[in-house]
Amino acid sequence: MAEQDGAGPEFIACALQVSCNSVNLLSDVGEARQRIAGTIKTIEGYASTAAGFLQWFYGAPCRLVALPEYAVTGFPMKESPAEWREKACLAYDGPEYEALGKIAQDNNIYLAGNVYEVDPNFPELYFQVCFIIGPSGDVILRYRRLTSSFEPTPHDVWDKYLDIYGLEGVFPVAKTEIGNLAMIASEEILYPEFARAHVMRGAEVIIHPTSEPGSPQLTIKEICRRARAVENMAYVVSPNSASIENMPIPAYTCSAMSKIVDQHGQVMAEAGQGGESMSANAVLDIGALRRERRRVGMANVLSRQAYGLFAESYAQADFHRSNFLVEDDEVVEPPNRDVFRRRQEQNVERLIKAGLL
Repeated sequence: MAEQDGAGPEFIACALQVSCNSVNLLSDVGEARQRIAGTIKTIEGYASTAAGFLQWFYGAPCRLVALPEYAVTGFPMKESPAEWREKACLAYDGPEYEALGKIAQDNNIYLAGNVYEVDPNFPELYFQVCFIIGPSGDVILRYRRLTSSFEPTPHDVWDKYLDIYGLEGVFPVAKTEIGNLAMIASEEILYPEFARAHVMRGAEVIIHPTSEPGSPQLTIKEICRRARAVENMAYVVSPNSASIENMPIPAYTCSAMSKIVDQHGQVMAEAGQGGESMSANAVLDIGALRRERRRVGMANVLSRQAYGLFAESYAQADFHRSNFLVEDDEVVEPPNRDVFRRRQEQNVERLIKAGLL
């Protein structure tokens, strides 16, 4: 009866705003791995402090700590796919996941983050992966980013990816003691479908690791963060970088704006610019969210979604094609990042000829 009545947990979530100490300027793989380990050690201290202090301050348990996009490596710039795999990508059973798992286990938290990772099923590539590690120390969710301008995604090897993981593996939702958790990455907040596909599978909290320019103005991602929360009647937990160090861009270009948004699009907490912070924290009331989702009324937009209206239009659309990195039924490594730009140029040309642009 409790579930039917909309009962649910209440806990503190923290969008931890931390600096990224990138590995781009390091040519030695050993040095790069040492830097990654050092960053994880720093995160360990911050996560432990956040979990303990926030529970002491609010009197509610801190159960979710989320890290920004690519927080332990930075993003690839001039590196080839092979170079980035060796220098910056995590392995399923690598020491980095072991260290991150210990953070979750020691603090009884769900630790969410975003890394570059080599999938053993696709060793020719790497994917940008959002992960959730449970209090057991085990990875309980892997979501591989599905849209990117310059990096491989599961959509580029779509048929093979579906054969291995199925559609539920494309849009995974972790049903946990603190609620139903899902993840999307960075600019995917701009596309309604990514959040929606997870909410269609029961997601209540959308964790959104990002590394984006901070601004006092409403940025496009900020507008979309609030829209995704409203249209899905879901919490959005969005940690952003404090800074990105040791790469050839100004360190504070991507900074601030780590925040938590409620199902009404209201910002519950936000971290400012100027450095690392655990200020973006708030108490999430999953029980209240569930009760709101179960009310009968115009405000319950989630229950009124008629997905069948759009199915045929999506099925007929020919915009961004799949299996880009498959030739003769074999996965191929992208020769360089320019091939992704050329693909977009071809998309635009095709859509112009079709009279759609």
